Amino acid sequence: MLMKKILFICGSMNQTTQMHQISEWLGDYDRYFTPFFSDGLLGVASGKGLLEFTILGRKRSGRALQYLLDNDLQLDTGGTGRDYDLVITCTDLIVPKEIRRKKIVLVQEGMTEPETVLYHLARNFRWVPRWVAGTAMTGLSDLYEKFCVASEGYRDLFIRKGVNPDKIVVTSIPNFDNCEQYLRNDFEYRDFVLVCTSDNRETFIYENRKKNIGKYLDMAGGHQLIFKLHPNENAVRAIREIRNWAPESLVFAEGKTEEMIANSRMLIAQFSSTIFVGSALNKTVHCGLPPEELRALTPLQNKSAARRIADVCRSVIDG
Repeated sequence: MLMKKILFICGSMNQTTQMHQISEWLGDYDRYFTPFFSDGLLGVASGKGLLEFTILGRKRSGRALQYLLDNDLQLDTGGTGRDYDLVITCTDLIVPKEIRRKKIVLVQEGMTEPETVLYHLARNFRWVPRWVAGTAMTGLSDLYEKFCVASEGYRDLFIRKGVNPDKIVVTSIPNFDNCEQYLRNDFEYRDFVLVCTSDNRETFIYENRKKNIGKYLDMAGGHQLIFKLHPNENAVRAIREIRNWAPESLVFAEGKTEEMIANSRMLIAQFSSTIFVGSALNKTVHCGLPPEELRALTPLQNKSAARRIADVCRSVIDG
């Protein structure tokens, strides 16, 4: 009897490692992986190198592909090589036509972005593509069978936005379901204020970095300030700015952000999934969300998200 086939659509390293973890609980299926892809105009733009600031860009696709190769995972780039019984993905902002004919399980990747004017445009006008509004539109395609989410707080949030409650399953999400593991680390610094920067400028969103750095210095109140740069950020520019405006600070472009958060006294971030780690570890977190809302949204610390998501996938593929 032929094994049923599952396609895992990857993307950022967070998405890619989540897909890998889920796949390890589905070893009795034939599993294939692909970097993120699209058809239509976005596919053309990606091929011309015009989307380097997204997961469709060559840089991020290359990282995902290298990870898949390093871990000896079966590849089907673009997902057209086989007839799949199930597709698992971390985003429904873009759903290629070929995939829409398959059973899909959507997995929440992490933090969702705020509901801006673009969100309301995409929500109310079908001709505005979901991806224009970013992750604020997560779950609103309704093209999936089940949607695995991080917490009861997120379940309530997605229902308020209009997601079908019957499709939502609270499972927590891999990479954020066991944050206490990061307390055991060898990062040499302790009791500092950590700033996780954003890639706003790389995605054409205005940010006054000089003003923000001044604000961070005030918030640190004399404590050591450490900057951890966003992986998609222009590191050369960011390091130059920080050394100019906060010369006593330390800057890291590489390293395990979660371990830095575990050793910090305070975390400062914008709309980044790193705030979940800080919240789960009971750190003081400044992120623009009220503390009670952040606590409600924080992923369940059940240490079993990948297995629980795999169980959902089994119910879809075999049900």
